[in-house]
Amino acid sequence: MLYCCDLLGSVWHSPIIPLYLLAFFIAPVFLHPQCLDFKPPFKPQDDLQFCAMYRNFGCCDSAKDKELMAKFYKIMDNFDYYGYASCAGYVQDLLCQECSPYAAHLFDAEDPNTPIRTLPGLCPDYCSQFWLKCRSTITLLSDDPQLAEAEPDQGRFCQHLELEDPDYCYPHLLSNEQLTQNLGRVRADPEGCLQLCLEEIANGLRNPLAMVYANDGTHRFFIAEQVGLVWTYLPDRSKLEKPFLNITKAVLTSPWEGDERGFLGMTFHPNYKYNRKLYVYYSVEIGFDERIRISEFRVSPSDMNVVDHGSERIILEVDEPASNHNGGMVMFADDGYLYIFTGDGGMAGDPFGKYGNSQNKSALLGKVLRIDVDDNDRGPLYRIPSDNPFVHERGARPEVYAYGVRNMWRCSVDRGDPLTKEGKGRIFCGDVGQNKFEEIDIIEKGRNYGWRAKEGFSCYDKKLCTNSSLDDVLPIYAYPHKMGKSVTGGYVYRGCEYPNLNGMYIFGDFMSGRMMSLQENKNTGQWDYHEICMGMGLTCAFPGLINNYYQYIISFAEDEAGELYFMSTGVPSATSPTGVVYKLVDPSRRAPPRQCHYDPLPVRVKSKLIKFKPKETLTGVELPTKRPNLSPQEEPVRSHPTESAVSESDKDWLQELMDILKEQEAAAVTTTLPPTTTTTKPPRHTRRKNRRKKGKHRLESGSASAAVPQNGVVRLAGDEQGRDDRGRVEIFANGEWGTVCDDLWNTKNAAVVCRQLGFRFALKASKHSEFGEGKSLRILLDDVQCEGTEESLLGCQHTGVGMHNCAHYEDAGVICGNSDYVDA
Repeated sequence: MLYCCDLLGSVWHSPIIPLYLLAFFIAPVFLHPQCLDFKPPFKPQDDLQFCAMYRNFGCCDSAKDKELMAKFYKIMDNFDYYGYASCAGYVQDLLCQECSPYAAHLFDAEDPNTPIRTLPGLCPDYCSQFWLKCRSTITLLSDDPQLAEAEPDQGRFCQHLELEDPDYCYPHLLSNEQLTQNLGRVRADPEGCLQLCLEEIANGLRNPLAMVYANDGTHRFFIAEQVGLVWTYLPDRSKLEKPFLNITKAVLTSPWEGDERGFLGMTFHPNYKYNRKLYVYYSVEIGFDERIRISEFRVSPSDMNVVDHGSERIILEVDEPASNHNGGMVMFADDGYLYIFTGDGGMAGDPFGKYGNSQNKSALLGKVLRIDVDDNDRGPLYRIPSDNPFVHERGARPEVYAYGVRNMWRCSVDRGDPLTKEGKGRIFCGDVGQNKFEEIDIIEKGRNYGWRAKEGFSCYDKKLCTNSSLDDVLPIYAYPHKMGKSVTGGYVYRGCEYPNLNGMYIFGDFMSGRMMSLQENKNTGQWDYHEICMGMGLTCAFPGLINNYYQYIISFAEDEAGELYFMSTGVPSATSPTGVVYKLVDPSRRAPPRQCHYDPLPVRVKSKLIKFKPKETLTGVELPTKRPNLSPQEEPVRSHPTESAVSESDKDWLQELMDILKEQEAAAVTTTLPPTTTTTKPPRHTRRKNRRKKGKHRLESGSASAAVPQNGVVRLAGDEQGRDDRGRVEIFANGEWGTVCDDLWNTKNAAVVCRQLGFRFALKASKHSEFGEGKSLRILLDDVQCEGTEESLLGCQHTGVGMHNCAHYEDAGVICGNSDYVDA
């Protein structure tokens, strides 16, 4: 395998660096095309005339192509016919490498501590030919004094143009299949997981659950917190100190983790630019009753960044029989009507009435509602659209547009393909399941979405499920609770900046932190599934990008230009300031320069501006002191075994970190101690500032204390060949041995186990009882979520010892090792 991190040398073999961290530094070379502006390559809008070899994909647009052509003719004007015939090809090749998809590598622009080369890195054989035939062009091509000094000496000159990584030298990289295969497409890891990156947009938010735009040309975005605060952000990501909306006194919520009540949704009127109206969806308490409320507000006539709180008009209220399943989505569709998505009323199984609220068209719960709020300044606050499907059905509420939904959490309207408008107007929703399946639906007028008769594609209420009059529409996709337990609906990407993502419906799961995508297959009409992972290795090593996020994915959003975002938090509480907003980025291809340019309309600001400060961290090693120390609640829960990528502001810090790693590697003990299968270290519940760097204390198998294990001790079992480096994970807790469920099981969890057992690396986090089912034991841990640095699994987040929602066919396992590969 080829790697693109020679700067680290042999750090891969260091016993002090966890495997998941090494994945950040070491990756196949084909994962990182990059231009000299530190951005991904693109397909030029206009044909390239001079550097035509890069007309389909590269780093030059037509303007840069013309600039290079002019430079070429200026150089070649110095030569006669023979010189032109001999050297024109070489000069063109060298100039056009600025257009190569790997320009940053060729010109050594990735290392922040070295100046960008003036000539690209050349392979020795090509360099020798160039020097022998055309050395007279060197001083015309470059004003580098070091090159000019080396020019008389062929060996010295070519040595100067060598790259540390020979795989990237020109022209051999053109024939390297690993570098050229699938160039410009969304990359996937060996398991098919799409590799995307993130850009941090806002942080320090308390359960941010909605991000909306006013569609008034200002490109502001408004982020709502569950407590009832909405904040204004300008296009430069600065935040206004004064909130846009503050209804915290009216909103019903609590600090309890998982409380579904609160400020739940917000949308601007399609004609907001003229009527200044917006609509919000929130929980209230009236006496002893809990209700959901949809209200209309107007923005203050004296400040475009503040709502007139006295303008509230209550459009609709619905009694909530329980505190969960409150729905919360409110939005306008392409028809101009207001859509309201309510939950089924709560509890479990929709137990209200003979068939439940969702199947009862006379109830507003468990429904998609559609109302007309235009021209409502006089007369009724809303009207019923004349084509609503149940207007003439006796006993049915005329507001109902669709029914049979459980608790739709986050819906969106497809903007349609930018060129053909195909798909425009479709409404996608994620509907949270009961205890088996989560589903994605496309909402159609008058249709029944099955709950409580069905959950996903399967029957829930068998009697209702077999009723011939059900006539329900099936989801376009459903996934089991092994993948996640609370879907968060997303958006079909229709933005400009990342053409590869066009038509991809991107969504997530609140509980598992899993990011997912669906793409419609035009031939079959089915939706193809791909998981989304954060980019491995240096995939996300672009300025300002990261590859980690807090686990609890609360919501998705679009900005005014159609780019895609999501919100997540480290602690799912309405009062925890761990919420972050991220922008999704495709590192494999961007739009051509200036194609996505827009000029926001000016915003009159009367409040103090708070400049955005991103928080990017790299965990798992002893960090340089200039990085801030974060508390456990501030540390992101990673969704992938890799860690944070490099931002431009962190280049000096990264170099310092690399120097530290080199020093630690040089000092590390290379002798491998024999692994054991148990450890008596107690669980560590808090992060320690200075962690141990070398081998941990282990018990000999015959020691007396091994007979009385302490809480958190682990052992491996179930490998048919009796190998001690792999097996089903069994943990001792509260006086008994038990197994661990593989829900949320990942490499960081496995790293904790392997380190306990004396191994350097976690090579695999195995699932689906790969090492057999531990049926003779109880399941003791479920939904384990580790940062990778804990002393034992008990120090990680989990549902509680003995509490689980799984079976032994989900018993988790590990494969550990002291090298970076897995023995068969």
